[in-house]
Amino acid sequence: MSDDLAVEDLAGRAARGDAAALDMLLARIEPQVMRQCLRLLPCRQDAEEACQDALLQVARKIDSFAGRSKFSTWLHIVTANCARQTYRSLKRRADEQSTPQLPLDAADPRTTSVIAGSRLDLLDALERLEAHRPELVAPLVLRDLCQLTYDQIADHLAIPVGTLKSRIHDARLHVRASLQAT
Repeated sequence: MSDDLAVEDLAGRAARGDAAALDMLLARIEPQVMRQCLRLLPCRQDAEEACQDALLQVARKIDSFAGRSKFSTWLHIVTANCARQTYRSLKRRADEQSTPQLPLDAADPRTTSVIAGSRLDLLDALERLEAHRPELVAPLVLRDLCQLTYDQIADHLAIPVGTLKSRIHDARLHVRASLQAT
């Protein structure tokens, strides 16, 4: 049995209440979840936090996995949402700090890589997009960050492929405009 089929089987069994299957599933998907979190969050500790949150969400919400789409698609959505939520939480905590000085373990903007900086800019742009057009965020994240196919995304979101492509196009326009404004 291929690894993808094994994961799909474990997910199905876990969704039906098999605790042993859930344990095996979580162990099997952890490296994949961590890689996806690292793509979104530039700091490894932040990605690890998001990864743990995503695994916890999988464990808590596995019974809501109905099997309409592949488990991997469902997992991408859970992981992307947890990474974005971790980013929001970190940003909120940073805004609430009363000291104008950077904490000792914070990334120094003078030494932050271009890639890390662009990821943070993208996450900020996604936050602004979500505030104005929330229906555009999931299609963009699933296509451009998670690299799912149009068919996978349309199936999971239960929308026609044409509508999906239109939303992705609109989202990209909004994000580009937001990035250019900063």
